[in-house]
Amino acid sequence: MEIYSTKSDLQAHLQTLREAGKQIALVPTMGALHEGHLSLIREAQTVADIVVCSIFVNPTQFNDPKDLEKYPRPIENDIALLQSEACDILFLPSVDEMYPTANEHWSIDLGELDTLWEGAQRPGHFQGVTQIVYKLFHLVQPHIACFGQKDFQQVMVIQRMIDLKKLPVTLNICPIVRSEKGLALSSRNSRLSEKGKEEALVLFNVLDETKNNFANTSIEQLQQEAIAKLNTQPEITLEYFAICETRTLQQATDKDNNKKYVALVVAWIEGVRLIDNMLLNM
Repeated sequence: MEIYSTKSDLQAHLQTLREAGKQIALVPTMGALHEGHLSLIREAQTVADIVVCSIFVNPTQFNDPKDLEKYPRPIENDIALLQSEACDILFLPSVDEMYPTANEHWSIDLGELDTLWEGAQRPGHFQGVTQIVYKLFHLVQPHIACFGQKDFQQVMVIQRMIDLKKLPVTLNICPIVRSEKGLALSSRNSRLSEKGKEEALVLFNVLDETKNNFANTSIEQLQQEAIAKLNTQPEITLEYFAICETRTLQQATDKDNNKKYVALVVAWIEGVRLIDNMLLNM
């Protein structure tokens, strides 16, 4: 695996590969890699000749400086994991490399995706996400970009940016990787105790019940039952549970056979904010 820390060195190498006709896939990450990230690397290897993984803890998408400070950065372990998966290229830039100009302006019209759910809870978050992903797309010029379904709203935001900017990149949305019991793997899970991980399984159980009952139960009843169950768990502080249409993430009220739906949940356990979702009729 080749490791680059500057844009110029990475671009020079990628240009050679493009001239050789290679298909390039990008897997953007913030490090603290786990099996979920590695599944994206493997998926990228099946659809492209060259896989580029980026590790960059992007400051513009953090609302809370303490959250940015606490974000895990086990870079030596991350490198070892990528090498074990035979990843071709790691891009490991500094903040100054990606943001050479202070207070760089960026704004993109994400519509209600910018203000619903995660957009409401974390103002400016998706502007920061699209800012760095656009930089990476411009730099790497991938044919394919692999993102995980776990951050579902983020995936919809990236797709909107691709559409708005008319970028020549295909978004490959990869399934959530879960533990044997169903917990969605996440970099933040490393901050949970074993007891906390057990308690967090209720998120998966509620999502799974919602999916299993979706065909024969009204959306209103499904939401009420899920929220009631989550609120009875003393170790969990529920932030939101919602059933939404997948593309707009507007909260659904009635079912339309021509639309696809997703259940979204966010809850706090042991001071850790956990995000999960499940596609309901796909």
